[in-house]
Amino acid sequence: MTRRIVRTITQLAAAALFAFLIIFFLDRNFRLLPNAVHEYMPQHHHGLVVTDVTITQCSKVNLFSSCKLDPDLWHRVEKNLYLDKSWVSSAYVHVQRKKEEELTADDKVVVGLTVGRLDPSNSAKGQADERWESRQAGLWVLRSSKPTASDSKKAVTAVDVLFGDDAVEARDGWELQNTPLLLETGPDIPSAHITVRQGGDVEPIKPQPRINNNGKFKIMQLADLHLSTGVGHCRDAVPDEYEGGACLADLRTLDFVSKLLDEEKPDLVVLSGDQVNGDTAPDAKSAIFKYAHLLIKHKIPYVSIFGNHDDEKTLSRAGQMEIIEQLPYSLSVAGPDDIDGVGNYYIEVLAQGSSKHSALTVYLLDSHAYSPDERQWSGYDWIKKNQIDWFRQTAEGLKKKHKEYTHIHMDLAFIHIPLPEYREKDSQYVGAWREGVTAPKFNSGFRDALVEQGVVMVSCGHDHANEYCMLSADENTNNPELWMCYGGGAGFGGYGGYGEYVRRVRLFDIDMNEARITTYKRMEYGDTAGHIDQQIIVDGGNVIPPRAKR
Repeated sequence: MTRRIVRTITQLAAAALFAFLIIFFLDRNFRLLPNAVHEYMPQHHHGLVVTDVTITQCSKVNLFSSCKLDPDLWHRVEKNLYLDKSWVSSAYVHVQRKKEEELTADDKVVVGLTVGRLDPSNSAKGQADERWESRQAGLWVLRSSKPTASDSKKAVTAVDVLFGDDAVEARDGWELQNTPLLLETGPDIPSAHITVRQGGDVEPIKPQPRINNNGKFKIMQLADLHLSTGVGHCRDAVPDEYEGGACLADLRTLDFVSKLLDEEKPDLVVLSGDQVNGDTAPDAKSAIFKYAHLLIKHKIPYVSIFGNHDDEKTLSRAGQMEIIEQLPYSLSVAGPDDIDGVGNYYIEVLAQGSSKHSALTVYLLDSHAYSPDERQWSGYDWIKKNQIDWFRQTAEGLKKKHKEYTHIHMDLAFIHIPLPEYREKDSQYVGAWREGVTAPKFNSGFRDALVEQGVVMVSCGHDHANEYCMLSADENTNNPELWMCYGGGAGFGGYGGYGEYVRRVRLFDIDMNEARITTYKRMEYGDTAGHIDQQIIVDGGNVIPPRAKR
């Protein structure tokens, strides 16, 4: 009898362990799949107010522990506060919401959230029915029992979580709690921060780019920032220490960019892919907000496309673009739904003064990530036929309007992965070619489409240590047709180990008075004041071969 009981208990324990292992590995594998994470997208106001906030903590090894609450009452913010990096623990923020018009006199509305070990009520005067209420992980909630019109303006209408000691909030109307939630985390788990919106939506600022009154316009290309969730770790840094201390990738990258924004004062920033370093950015939003916050602070409009790492093991391209589209100063858009990729679009830069005519058109296309046909075309993906068709149709459709501009209109393009023509060693180029060109092996013909439509320059990223501009010419007449440039890797979270490679940023200085484009690079270390490899690539609206500096 005793043996039977022992055998039964052993079998039950084995079954429980087997079930746990299945759940555990399925759960981990699901999280490791690209684009499998469904992040919480805070709801727009639409009359909803938050009536309560709480945090659940649970154990991964205890089958009877749960982080779930009644879904009819609570909405869970689908971000594990441990970012799935803890083997034993999970925690989630839960929010109760109600339509404003359905509130009763007995309802309470959240009007404040804070984080700390001490009761905020001890240091602030308040009504007896508006005391701070304690929740787990050091969260304190202030709720008003008088949902009047004045309370509605300060009512919390959305709650989110951002991660990292360097976390910043980029959305208008939102406020980040600098004190992280009090969780038992190790050094490899970025701290979790509550961020809230009070009141209704704030329409983001979307400035229209315009040529300056002096006829000039400057574009800064930020290629391969490779930002993380948290401060990140430097790869192949030159030098390997930063201001006498350890090299923290994101801090050093953003300090470099901030310095150039102050000195160069660009009119437009193009983020040409791999802004997010997928492997080290389990919360893509926290990484995106870092560069966005910097550009918003400088009041510079920006456009972005994706690289092969942005959505790697993190939020999908579509999910990221939905966030980016709503940020101040962002002119990025998802583009047409019926063609391949996310982020196929163009923006117009208007002529100076109050003119409504376009002086510059900037095309941006999604060059995707990895080959869909590794057996035949190993390596990287290519720009698809329906994208090229869209580009041709769009460019043709804009030509009539562009002719109304009284000067010479110019077209530019940006992609992430280089075109196959970047490999042509016999072509003239200016700058350093340090590594193999990892362009797609299948040539879909986008270079020819660019030339056909009169685009004078295309610039990419992807190969961090390549930072040349190459002249593509007609194979029969040898007439210059297109400049193909690299931005050069700017971020310390990505590789740079080719001959003591120094991070850099490419700029395009455009003079519409002469229809001239001058390009150069700025360095993070060494000759930090110099204009490296400065050259005129377009003059009088025409692509020209390399020539002496002016």
